[in-house]
Amino acid sequence: MAKTQYYVAASLDGFIADADDKMDWLLQFGFEAYEVHYNAFLSDVGALVMGSGTYQFILDEELQSWPYGDMPIWVLTSRELPTAEGANILFSSESVEVVAARALGAAAGKNVWIVGGGNVAAQFAERGLLDELLVSVMPIVLGSGTPLLPVGGTPLRLTHVETTQFDSGAVGLSYRVERPPAA
Repeated sequence: MAKTQYYVAASLDGFIADADDKMDWLLQFGFEAYEVHYNAFLSDVGALVMGSGTYQFILDEELQSWPYGDMPIWVLTSRELPTAEGANILFSSESVEVVAARALGAAAGKNVWIVGGGNVAAQFAERGLLDELLVSVMPIVLGSGTPLLPVGGTPLRLTHVETTQFDSGAVGLSYRVERPPAA
C-alpha cells in the first residue's frame, strides 16, 4: 500500500534550515555516504510534494539536470515561480487533503515523498495524512532555524521502525506515524 513519507535531513537539534532559512550547512556532508540509502528510498517514490522554499532551494543549486526526472511534483505555493526545465511541476494553492489525494493517485501505487519543508510536512501530519517520518540526523548543532516538524498543539505519536548509521556520523531514523483510535 502506498505511503506518504517525510524524508528529510535535520541537525541534531532538530532544524532543517539555519536561522537565515538556508540549507547550505547540509552540503558539507556530501552525498556519497547516503547515495545507496537515498536511491533505494527514491525507487519506491511515485510523486513528490514540497513547499515553495524547498523548490526554490533546489532551483538555486543550479544542478546539471532536474534530479527527479519526470516524476509529478506538487509545489504548494500561492506565488508564481519558474518551472524547472524537464520537470513535471504542478503548482498548487489547494488544501493538503486535495494535494495528497492527487499525489497518491499520480504515484500509481508507489509512495509520495513530502520533500519539505517542515511546515508542509506538519500540515500533512496534523491532518492525519503522514504515514512515515524518515530523518537523517546530521552531526551538527545549528542552535536555531527552521524546525523539523512544527506541529501545533497535538503531539505526533511515532513508532520506531529502523535505525541506519552512516560513515559520516549521521544517523537515519525511520518512524511510523501512529493514528489516534477512531472515536
